[in-house]
Amino acid sequence: MQFQVKALDGRRGIIQLTLDAGTLDSARQQAEHQGLRVIAVAPVRKLASLGTSIGRSKDFPLVLFSQELATLLSAGLSLITALESLAEKEHDSGTRKVLASIVRLLYEGKSFSQALAQFPGTFPDLYVALIQSSEKTGAIHGGLQRYVAYRTRIDMLTQKIVSASVYPVLLLLVGMGVLLFLVGYVVPRFSTVFGEVGAKLPWLSQVLMNFGSMINQHVGALALSAVALAAVAAGLWQVTAVRAALGQAILALPGVRERVFLYHVTRLYRSLGILLQSGIPILQAIGMARGLIGARMGVLLDQAAQRVREGQPLSQAFEANHLSTPVALRMLHAGEQAGNLGAMMEKTADFYDEEMGRWIEWFVRLFEPLLMVFVGAVIGVVVILMYIPIFELAGSIR
Repeated sequence: MQFQVKALDGRRGIIQLTLDAGTLDSARQQAEHQGLRVIAVAPVRKLASLGTSIGRSKDFPLVLFSQELATLLSAGLSLITALESLAEKEHDSGTRKVLASIVRLLYEGKSFSQALAQFPGTFPDLYVALIQSSEKTGAIHGGLQRYVAYRTRIDMLTQKIVSASVYPVLLLLVGMGVLLFLVGYVVPRFSTVFGEVGAKLPWLSQVLMNFGSMINQHVGALALSAVALAAVAAGLWQVTAVRAALGQAILALPGVRERVFLYHVTRLYRSLGILLQSGIPILQAIGMARGLIGARMGVLLDQAAQRVREGQPLSQAFEANHLSTPVALRMLHAGEQAGNLGAMMEKTADFYDEEMGRWIEWFVRLFEPLLMVFVGAVIGVVVILMYIPIFELAGSIR
């Protein structure tokens, strides 16, 4: 769940930022770990109570915006001219309003990063930090390109998971549709024929015929029940405790917990890597990256941050709080010794991205045939149970 935080920063004054957290107290703690004095915290849906002038632009195309702006800046356009050009060609009113507001803030004398920070629901802290770092070197397009590369790598694994899920989901839906058609339409007609001829059905066939007749006779009530169950499920999904319990149940499946852990570790290491390479202090980088991982790992990250604050190396802090793997730990040690910790963390994330991609490919190759066999077997059993009485009738006639 996302929370809007209004806080006092020693350098920038009153700021607003959006944090991902399980509870309101957790969001407050995240902000305090970043060295901020919290003034107010509220869920994103209550954004207006914090006095935000524009609101949250949920559908702002951040990656596309960054790509286009980087291209225009690389071509030699000034920042304001580039932003005005993007605003003029934009058709979405919400996006155009955000861009126009940024241009207005730039004309008022604010830096680009300060202008972006006024829209915490649109531009995450990590994005603002990258722009702020690139402003010091005068190469804003470089910061934009780094963010695009970062988002591309972050989204790549999610896209692989979605792509791998499309065929199994379609297969399951088609299989369920065929099964419902057979049981709800074909089976009742077979049942009527068998009843007219007085055929004695095997026990399993009789159960199937009775079940099909029941579905056919109460199709309206069953449809309403299905809609009601879907509504109840959607309502329960909004409850944090229910989502947490479901997540724990999924994590209990063999091999899933390890993969989810690697997924969050990869996101954490990649985020820290790009922030450290941009010159962001380690503790500030940890605070920004906290919202990118689950609540449970977030607690471990807070404990690791405390160890770093006490003077321990990052590798030791991560090892003590179970935020590393044997491979990651060795690479962290190497990065600390060579003075390129940020680059080494990105390489670690690349390594595990490739490993996760291979695992997803292997799982899909194994799961798809098994799902096809299962769906085919269920439909085949229904068809066999329908035709067994026909075969018996034909045998008795001979």
